[in-house]
Amino acid sequence: MEIVRLDLENRAQVKEWLELPFRIYRDSPEWVPTMDSDARLVLDRRRYPFYEHSEAAFFLARAGDRVVGRVAAIDHRPFNTVHKERTAFFYLFESENDREVAGVLLNAAAAWAKERGLERLIGPKGFTSLDGMGLLVKGFEHRPAVGIPYNHPYYEDLVLAAGFDALDDDVSGFLSSQAKVPARLHELAERVKNRRGLSVPLFTRKSELRTWIPRIRDLYNNSLGLNWDQAPVSEAEIKLLGEQLLAIADPRLIKLVLKGDEPVGFIFAYPDPSAAIQRTKGRLWPFGWIDLLLELRRTRWLNVNGMGILPEYQGLGGTVLLMSELAKAISGGRWEHVEAVQISVHNTKMQRAMEDLGIDFCKVHRLYQRPL
Repeated sequence: MEIVRLDLENRAQVKEWLELPFRIYRDSPEWVPTMDSDARLVLDRRRYPFYEHSEAAFFLARAGDRVVGRVAAIDHRPFNTVHKERTAFFYLFESENDREVAGVLLNAAAAWAKERGLERLIGPKGFTSLDGMGLLVKGFEHRPAVGIPYNHPYYEDLVLAAGFDALDDDVSGFLSSQAKVPARLHELAERVKNRRGLSVPLFTRKSELRTWIPRIRDLYNNSLGLNWDQAPVSEAEIKLLGEQLLAIADPRLIKLVLKGDEPVGFIFAYPDPSAAIQRTKGRLWPFGWIDLLLELRRTRWLNVNGMGILPEYQGLGGTVLLMSELAKAISGGRWEHVEAVQISVHNTKMQRAMEDLGIDFCKVHRLYQRPL
């Protein structure tokens, strides 16, 4: 077994890194690859905003002349500064069903982190707080939402055998666009808007949304982004994330809750182009972008990948307002498959609100930890 630290300037090694998941999941019809441009971007120290404040190392495992596993180790300095921790992340973990391979890879990530004075390794957890996280431990029969991890069932055994313990769970599930939403929900939402001076504008153009991106960052960083497992995002990061979202967004499905001119809550929902990403293997060029654009127009799958309201409004009807706006967004006949993704098991208010809309929580992603 040979462990190689990836040389990001070595095209052959980068190719090995990028190609491994396609071999691991070649017989998995549910798996959706990462867009090729996004997968390459995280390896580019000059262009990816993460490297302006933090560091990462990438490791390949080889058995003879064959790559059998990979993992990224991440030292996210803003996370540790905000939470006063010395924690590293592992991410982009892929391995054949071999405990030795996984153990050697994860040990390499742990050793790199320990050399940097870090004291705990958790994961899978990514470069920004908006990256999908955790290992899938329930719901393997379902296709993942865009950006949400998918893995084989044996991955949990590999991680546990490498000395990790379960740390936390997120749940995801499907909402029925045909569910009968009580009229009282919308009535209560209107009362909340009137009493609290809140409004929810209708966006019709992406250019309208683009002007709100800096203030959405402030909303996230000042409150919603300070949960135990999250960290503030930088100006460069939110600009990149905003452009990635706008590339697939339908402006009518993006909802901001405003108090005057200030955002206090949001819902990010967007058409799911996963079927096109599967067909094109994540490559936009030369003709993949045509398939992607067509899929965005015809897909009947919708992802709800981001929802929240400032804590001071949660007990004042703000959650009811969010649920009302979500119910209106998914109604109307087009959406047959609506997925709300990665809600923390500790966020009982949001889970109860989703249950009132008839959600079926059928997926679980799990984070793991190991002391160094």
